[in-house]
Amino acid sequence: MKGLPRNSRSLLWVFFIAFFLLLLSMNSGQKGPWNPLEQIVIEVTVPIEKFFQRTVAWTEDFWSNYFFLVNVRRENAALKREIDALKMENSRYREQLFTHERLKSLLQFKQSLNIPAVAAQVIGLDPTGWFKSVIIDKGTSTGVKVDMPVVNAAGVVGRVVSVSPHYAKILLLVDQNSSVDSLIQRSRERGMVRGLRVDACTLDYMVKTSDVREGDNVVTSGLGGVFPKGLTIGKVILVEDIPGDLFKHITVKPAVDFSKLEEVLVILREKVSSEKEDRKN
Repeated sequence: MKGLPRNSRSLLWVFFIAFFLLLLSMNSGQKGPWNPLEQIVIEVTVPIEKFFQRTVAWTEDFWSNYFFLVNVRRENAALKREIDALKMENSRYREQLFTHERLKSLLQFKQSLNIPAVAAQVIGLDPTGWFKSVIIDKGTSTGVKVDMPVVNAAGVVGRVVSVSPHYAKILLLVDQNSSVDSLIQRSRERGMVRGLRVDACTLDYMVKTSDVREGDNVVTSGLGGVFPKGLTIGKVILVEDIPGDLFKHITVKPAVDFSKLEEVLVILREKVSSEKEDRKN
């Protein structure tokens, strides 16, 4: 057998195994003990048969598990995509709900004003960075003009300082260049609200005899020709009486949260000249 090629030797072994199996099958119906040849065949072929059976079983198990895991992986990937899509959809619905609530409040405030106004969306900050201002998506095409007052449901936001056909820049109440003639709602004391920082303003020109307390509401006086009378500005949070100063040092917290400003109302009211304002008063 050493002189035979490898393929021939393999075929010869297959022939012997097949021959032994044939002998077993021929004697399978006979009763009695195995003869020595049959015992040899059994001892040789049974381990081989067990090996092939285990190999086939392992292969079947491997392929079935492999394809099962592949399918599970695909299903998991599909489920993950579906979950991500549902999360995005849920986030959009929640954002639409919050926007609806804000617009509902804005609409109710607009109706209470009983003055023509146009709603606008805040779309950006002033690109120069020199002023505390925002850009809105309404301009002269909707009737917006310079010096028109801007508000939201909470109170005064600011005034229009620049305008184009479709956009306008709003100088915010908290800008240091902003000033609004105002009243203490309780005592009717008059002063000027000026921007200080993003979360505070000062109330200037309140003499030491003025009746001002912490917690007082501050509203627009209607003077100055820009803001209608009675719009909420904020609340007094600090009153300081410094010796030697002619006026009290008063800090006002704005009613509007400028860090969360998204929608506003531009009141379509042109600035009233001093003469008209004097005649009106």
